[in-house]
Order: sequence, then structure tokens, then C-alpha cells
Amino acid sequence: MTTTTPIHRAPDNPAARQALALAGVFQAASLVDELARTGQVDQRAWDTLIQATVDTNPDSFEAIYGGHPNNLRRGLDMLEALVGRKQADPVVLRYGFSLLLLMNQLRKNDNMMDQLGDKLSHVQHQAEHFGSTHENVIASLGEAYQETLSTFKTRIVVQGDPSMLQSRMMPERVRACLMAGIRFALLWHQQGGRRWKLIFQRKALRRALDDLS
Repeated sequence: MTTTTPIHRAPDNPAARQALALAGVFQAASLVDELARTGQVDQRAWDTLIQATVDTNPDSFEAIYGGHPNNLRRGLDMLEALVGRKQADPVVLRYGFSLLLLMNQLRKNDNMMDQLGDKLSHVQHQAEHFGSTHENVIASLGEAYQETLSTFKTRIVVQGDPSMLQSRMMPERVRACLMAGIRFALLWHQQGGRRWKLIFQRKALRRALDDLS
């Protein structure tokens, strides 16, 4: 995926940056649901998530999601549902909030953070050789998720078409997508995002979404 040039600057206010990061979480949640049900995925949304996850040292905040908020449009639309402007999909919302919960558990586990960092460094080297969305890279991302985050007591149980979920590379793709959700959940926390703010600062989130629309 090529970065938009000139890059579209993200708003400087914390709420807008939190909204963009949170959009990445819910974009991942939405794609997990789409993969599990249909086996298909929105390519632009997918490429954005995977690129963000393998690029562990981006040049700027905007570079994380490819330079333009429309690369996170799927997630931004989910946030519109979260603040009550659109119909919310309860399954996708459950995946999204579960990713935030997992991120908090990961953040408190220094050993696992180090282990995950090592694994993602290996994945980045793979991506430089094969390309970010090559199936070897996706398989490694899925393996990294399976060996770290899926060992927590809190686990994300993905619902969908059983035959689809068992098809070739589908478990790896789903786990890679969940890993991308964790990447954006960590970014959201780094930008000052907290779960209580989703309840008590909903107006700020609405204004941020207006700025990004």
C-alpha cells in the first residue's frame, strides 16, 4: 500500500487522534466479522491494518494508517455507530471492546510485551522481503497472536461460518486482523484513550468524528 502524498495531516487535538486509533480497533473488529462470515474482506481496509502492524517504526502518526483517514473509513463508520448515530452491530462491538480489554492485559505484562516486540520485529523483516500482505507475513502475524495474546484467560471467540473459519489461511488471517486491532488499541492508549472516556466524553468523540468526515 502506498502512502498518500502529500500526507493528510491528522488534527492535533487528542480526541481526533484517539478517534483515528480507535477506528483502527473497530476496523479490525469489523474485518474479523466479515472474514468469519464471508471469507472476503475490503482490500483497502485490510491493507491499512496489516501495513500498520508490520511497520513498527512509522515516520509519523499519519503514516501508521497510510496517510489519509479514509483508509480507516470502515472503522470511523463503526465509531459513528458507537456514539449512536448509526445502527451498531453487536458482534463487531463485542470484538472491538474485547480487543481493548486484551490490550490492557498485554500492557500490564512486560514479558509478553517484550516477546511480542521480538516477534513483530521478525515479521517486519519478513515484510521487507516478501511484502506486507504476503501470506508468509500473515501467517507469522497470526502465529504471534496465537503464541501471546490468545494465551490470556480472556479470549476472543470468533463467530462465523465454520467451514469458512476452517478454510486455508483463514485462521491466520483472522488472528492477523486481531493483532492489528491490538496494535491500534495500544496506539489509542498511547494517545490518551481510556474506556471511561467512551462513556463520559462522547461529545468530544462526536466532534472528532465530524472533523474527520
